[in-house]
Order: sequence, then C-alpha cells, then structure tokens
Amino acid sequence: MNKIALVLVTFIFLTSCSKSLSKDEVEKYTIQGKEIAEATAKKLGSNLVEKMKDGGVTEAVPFCNTKAIPLTEEMSEKFNVSIKRTSHLLRNTDNRPNDEEVLVINNYRDLMSKGKGLKPVVELDKAGSPHFYAPILLQKKCLACHGEIGVDVTKKSDSIIESHYPKDLATGFKEGDLRGIWSITFISAVE
Repeated sequence: MNKIALVLVTFIFLTSCSKSLSKDEVEKYTIQGKEIAEATAKKLGSNLVEKMKDGGVTEAVPFCNTKAIPLTEEMSEKFNVSIKRTSHLLRNTDNRPNDEEVLVINNYRDLMSKGKGLKPVVELDKAGSPHFYAPILLQKKCLACHGEIGVDVTKKSDSIIESHYPKDLATGFKEGDLRGIWSITFISAVE
C-alpha cells in the first residue's frame, strides 16, 4: 500500500510541476505563428506563381523540388524559429511528420470530417518548446499539381511530378481539403 501511495504522490508532484503555457503566452505565440506562416506562405507562393507564369508545372515542380525547403529554412532563420510544412499525404519525403505532427494532422482531419472549423494550436512540444500548428487548406490555384489526376492534373504534369517525386502521394485533393500543416517551433521566447 505504501508503494502505491508513493507512486501516486510522485506522479502528482511531477505532473503539477510540469510547465504549461499561460493564456497570454498562447495568444502571443498564436499571433506570431500566424504571421510567420503567412509570410512563409507568401514567399513560397509568390515564387510558385512566378514559375507557373514562366512555364507552368514544368517550371513549378522542379522549383518546389529544389527550392521549397531552402526557402523555408531561410524564413526559419529570419524569424529565429524552425518552420516545417508536413502532411498526411506527402510529396517530399523530407517533410515527413513526427509523432506530434501526426496527432495534430489526425485531429484536424477528424474535425473536418465532422464539419468543424480548424484553428491554430499552440502547445509545448516534447522538448518543452512552444510549438505552433496551423492547417494548410488547398487553394484552387494548387489543383494543377495537387488535384485529381486526369481532371485537374494533366497526365503530362503527373509524369513531371512523378519524375521529381517518385513516392508522391499528394494528388487527389479538392479545393478546401486539408493539404497539411504548418509546424513552427519557437527557439526563443516571444516578447
């Protein structure tokens, strides 16, 4: 009986001492996370729009393959955070979700299946760092590379995608579908 009581007291002590974010901190990280995600999406998006104007999918897919992660890393350095885009249906396997991201993605998918709105989430990750997650919903302009093959994505475009991403799973989406998430780890405290 004493062992059980000792384990229970230890558990209560450890869980009561664990750090969590205050309401104000959650609000600050949410605002900052949204700004960072928007700025990064704008940077990636403007480059993609330019490539689509220059040569369509033929120009856009190679750009994404070689420049999307470096541009995201550049934005990470600019904001002193770690920025990642990940999904349940990957195109680039370098963007594979970790266990925490899988839980967030699955939660968003569940909420969408129930017709509920998706909102950013801020919580401490396993390492104790503030972490911002936000849904990425597919926009109409993205259908040329992520839509249904033979409807939105031409056979030629599909072969270009496959040549750069042989393990691609990121087609078959419709406008408004959950494409993935922003996963932003704050390295230093937001002021």
